[in-house]
Amino acid sequence: MSAAAGQQSLLGVAAIVAASVLWGTTGVSATFAPEVGAMAIGAAAMGVGGLLQAGMAVRPIVRSLAALRRQWLWLLLGALAVAVYPLAFYGSMRLAGVTVGTVVSIGSAPLLSALIEMLLDGLRVSLRWAVGAALGLLGMAVLTLAEGGSHGSAAPPPDVFTGVLLGLLAGLTYAFYSWAARRLMQRQVPARAAMGAMFGLGGLLLMPVLFVTGAPFLASWNNAAVGIYMALVPMFLGYICFGYGLARVQASMATTITLLEPVVAAVLAGLIVGERLPAWGWVGVGLIFACLVSITLPTRRGD
Repeated sequence: MSAAAGQQSLLGVAAIVAASVLWGTTGVSATFAPEVGAMAIGAAAMGVGGLLQAGMAVRPIVRSLAALRRQWLWLLLGALAVAVYPLAFYGSMRLAGVTVGTVVSIGSAPLLSALIEMLLDGLRVSLRWAVGAALGLLGMAVLTLAEGGSHGSAAPPPDVFTGVLLGLLAGLTYAFYSWAARRLMQRQVPARAAMGAMFGLGGLLLMPVLFVTGAPFLASWNNAAVGIYMALVPMFLGYICFGYGLARVQASMATTITLLEPVVAAVLAGLIVGERLPAWGWVGVGLIFACLVSITLPTRRGD
């Protein structure tokens, strides 16, 4: 790997880390509007954020129309995955609990992403990536068990099994739209045009859901502020960072780096909401950081 390519890869990693930190704020943010349903939260966050991305990328999209038409199938399937992801993700958190929903959704994405790349691209993942991903998934499991056992007499989540299934669907759609966006970029579609077109179409698909379920956002300024924040910061700004990084690293690496998101969510829950992370939870955090170090360190020649 040349020095210039290595620098671009590190910049991509840094951008995805920044996106993960921003996304990690969504769980705590949603707690400030408990009367807003999961579908409304997801539709507002990804739907409005996606339309904003498209609006900021109108010129690149227009210049890339010919290339986008040639890749129309992946663009359409990616947009559908963008629309399904937030509904499954926030539904998983409401049914299985914030920690389990986030862990399953984000923790399953690296393996599903690698599976997609192996099936559609013929990619063979490295041993170091496999070890790093295993460390991250182990960290997610430890973090889930630690937080799951720390609630004491708190009421159990309403439907853990369905929540886990929704989390797996969220992980699959997240992995797929990441792969589809990178495929567009590899087919001469600039990053801004690829992300803007895909997320803009996904946002349009989410607008009917928002119109049907979004009335609680208008019930108070607090609810409206939560919706505006989630659309502008984690979704709009976060996915700009993610698109920048995705143009510079493989989708499987990008989704693995985002294992940082549940760590950020757990830390913020402790600092802001008052949830205390048990000692074993910090072991899980350590394993996740070991995963990040393993997959993001530059590969030496011959590795």
